Amino acid sequence: MIRLNMTSAPDWLTLAPDLRVQVAPLTTALMVSARADPAIEALQEDTSREGLALAMAKAVARRAVLDWEGVGDEKGNALPVSPEGIDALLNIWPVFEAFQTLYVAKGLILDGEKNVSAPLPNGPSAGARAIAPPAQGAAPTVRQD
Repeated sequence: MIRLNMTSAPDWLTLAPDLRVQVAPLTTALMVSARADPAIEALQEDTSREGLALAMAKAVARRAVLDWEGVGDEKGNALPVSPEGIDALLNIWPVFEAFQTLYVAKGLILDGEKNVSAPLPNGPSAGARAIAPPAQGAAPTVRQD
């Protein structure tokens, strides 16, 4: 069952101790916009999967992060959210991992869940034999091996 969140309210994610980001809901429009980001389109064909993941996470975050707490400059002064600041924040490995896990992966979980469908009659399990005995009173089946 798909559970729909009908609210469009932003949510706060804790990415590290004393570091929170407020994010917009992860919607189709946000993901499509991120895929069309100039930084994604400028990637070379031979860009590694890791490079693509980082570029995509930054593109998503630039659209999703609305506010943050616990981000400051070298003197400890709070910084406002900016595209450059978001990119710099995601260059910190534990922050990147937390953002991927807590925000981006939620959108990918549904994609993975679609694999629980019953196999098609002409799919990879089409040639599998039934191992359970027929039910009492059921007509015997004819196998064509």
